[in-house]
Amino acid sequence: MARDQIFPLNTLGLSHQFMAAHIRPGQFCIDATAGKGRDTVFLCGLVGKTGRVLAFDIQADAVLQTKQRVEADGYSEVATVLLAGHETMAAYAQKESIDGIMFNLGWLPGGNHRVFSQPQTTIHAIRDGLSLLKPGGVMSICIYHGKETGTAERDALLPFFKTLDAKCYTVMTVEFSNRTGEIPIPVFIVKEKAT
Repeated sequence: MARDQIFPLNTLGLSHQFMAAHIRPGQFCIDATAGKGRDTVFLCGLVGKTGRVLAFDIQADAVLQTKQRVEADGYSEVATVLLAGHETMAAYAQKESIDGIMFNLGWLPGGNHRVFSQPQTTIHAIRDGLSLLKPGGVMSICIYHGKETGTAERDALLPFFKTLDAKCYTVMTVEFSNRTGEIPIPVFIVKEKAT
């Protein structure tokens, strides 16, 4: 089970560890950026056969790869994969019905680097996602930045997180202090109470 594995000490590993600590069988989660389906299948493993996962991506190739991975891992009855932007998630779930949401920002690994997540739609999706989370629900966001893309998104998101009401949300931004380069930034949010 994904919950019992040892996670690497990198951005994605910390994100998976955070989600595994909070998500339980039978719960309802969202993979806001399906990509190749790794996080979708990871969430399916956490919620199990009695849970539910919605996965979003704007690229048909990502949706196809995610559906194939979901099917190969036996989670076709758990996951629904949608060709839609993460900013549309509120059309697919009720307010305070979601237990966990994962964002893995940037572009599709191995895909077109000219297609990547944008600050405006990402902030819209995060706002909607926070309203969809149940009290006690969690969100993880991996911010990939630098190179061809991501700097504008990073520079919009980090100040945005500081505006979230501290009475309603706990927001943790992790910094790898002794690593150099464009290290992805993990951000973790816990919804403390109903909004």
